[in-house]
Amino acid sequence: MRIMAFDYGTKRIGVAVTDPLQIIATGLDTVHPKDIVDYLKKYIAQNPVERFVVGEPKQMDNTASQSAPHVRGFVTILKKNFPEIPVEMMDERFTSKMASAAILQSGAKKSDRQNKALVDTVSATIILQSWMDSRLF
Repeated sequence: MRIMAFDYGTKRIGVAVTDPLQIIATGLDTVHPKDIVDYLKKYIAQNPVERFVVGEPKQMDNTASQSAPHVRGFVTILKKNFPEIPVEMMDERFTSKMASAAILQSGAKKSDRQNKALVDTVSATIILQSWMDSRLF
């Protein structure tokens, strides 16, 4: 079964997923928040998902950021629509900056580096990889 991670935003949700053996985190898609439940129902019907990991927005002092209420609402939607799939939170500080740096290092064109959907998908991948790494230690 796969693990799926989300970088939640009010305009876009970056989605990443593991392979079935849970070894590799890969960016999957960017989905509008109003479409996420239908998207997940279709995806899960084809690919069983064991767990959701949601990026938790925090300030530098470890307090909740301004977007935290939106993320909590998203987690509530996940739990309501997919009660059999546990949801875990993962600190997402710096993931957008890390995603932009990774895209830049990949040699992407300037237009790709400015593509916010790509940044959101890479951010979700970083969240998922960080969660996977945290289980190893």
